[in-house]
Amino acid sequence: MAVKIYDNPPREQWAEIVARPKIDLADLSRTVAEVLEAVRVEGDEALRRYERRFDGVELAGFQVTPDEIEAASAAVSPELKAAIGQAIDNITKFHASQAVAVHKVETTPGVWCWQKAEGIERVGIYVPGGTAPLFSTVLMLAIPARLAGCREVVMCTPPGRDGRVAPAILYAARATGVDRIFKLGGVQAIGALAFGTASVPAVSKIFGPGNRYVMAAKQQVQMQGVAIDMPAGPSEVMVVADAGADLRFVAADFLSQAEHGADSQSVLVTSCRDLADRLPDEIERQASRLPRYEWIAKSLAHSSIVLLDDDREQLDLVNAYAPEHLIVHRADAEAWAAGVVNTGSVFLGYYSPESAGDYASGTNHTLPTSGYARAYSGVNLDSFTRKITFQHISPEGLKNLGPVIETMAAAEELEAHRRAVTIRLQNLNKANDHDNLE
Repeated sequence: MAVKIYDNPPREQWAEIVARPKIDLADLSRTVAEVLEAVRVEGDEALRRYERRFDGVELAGFQVTPDEIEAASAAVSPELKAAIGQAIDNITKFHASQAVAVHKVETTPGVWCWQKAEGIERVGIYVPGGTAPLFSTVLMLAIPARLAGCREVVMCTPPGRDGRVAPAILYAARATGVDRIFKLGGVQAIGALAFGTASVPAVSKIFGPGNRYVMAAKQQVQMQGVAIDMPAGPSEVMVVADAGADLRFVAADFLSQAEHGADSQSVLVTSCRDLADRLPDEIERQASRLPRYEWIAKSLAHSSIVLLDDDREQLDLVNAYAPEHLIVHRADAEAWAAGVVNTGSVFLGYYSPESAGDYASGTNHTLPTSGYARAYSGVNLDSFTRKITFQHISPEGLKNLGPVIETMAAAEELEAHRRAVTIRLQNLNKANDHDNLE
């Protein structure tokens, strides 16, 4: 299983290291656009056609019924229900802590400004289910949506060939208060959420991970007036390790990322040559026992090990790559990671696997990939809100601030802006003159 090794590469070679797997964007964009347009124009008819074609299922109706949810919930083991319950508690605690109280600020005497968060009224969440039933994504999206005050949460997830949704996904949706669930996958699901059909309501913002087609669909509908959580692509991890790192742990972290899919990517950065030399064999030893070996092998074909002796250069490479996940296997993990500015989520120390954030530590696993961590945050409470600003100006406040506004408006040659202030000030002056006469 080939993993490319770079030995203290010069900075001009870093572009090769931080590059993601290539995608034929022209063909991808064209295919996605065709499906989206069909859903926009034909609605439910297109949804049925694409579900037959892509998910291999004939659906009489798209919405999951209460009876289906009840039956699915009964099929989930008590152990899994307990685990989901603990994860819900942790995710709720962490995301609830992100709420900010309304705070009024007097910017000038008599001028008060404040900001209030309002939940987006209707949001859509996409939960992948084709290669694995990712019920954890339901928790990561529905919980902050509810905490933020979203009035309606609509979920789409692909059905199996039997027309059913994985029981754990439906149980997680019920446990987190999802309002409506639709058996729809892929591009057609994103189109339904974006444009609405006779069966599926249109939403204001779409959340959730997916394959390259889903990601391209989200980006295209964003250009048609529907907000999305973030641009994203295949999942990825960067591991930084010192000589004290456990070889087995590092290999396990590589593999937990690689099993996401053939286009996932894992990168090790280390100064320890012994670790770098032995890691490929340990990866092979562990991978040979895993059921997704074929996908893992494809993923590792574009993964790499980078030997960098200088700590500062390691940090610079991490920030240049801007990984979705960053795992720091170092004795000084927290201090070292203080210099990290571009990443989605950081896992500190030898005993903090990425799996913890994927499931139950409390942080969100919907994160920016493909270098977007340079500019985007992972999903959080704010992702589900709009921030509305307010200002209240008293007569005294306008007297204090009015001349500033008049001067600035005049300088921009916006006379109506200036007069909106002037006319009020004149009115106040007349009232004052009248009061003085009395």
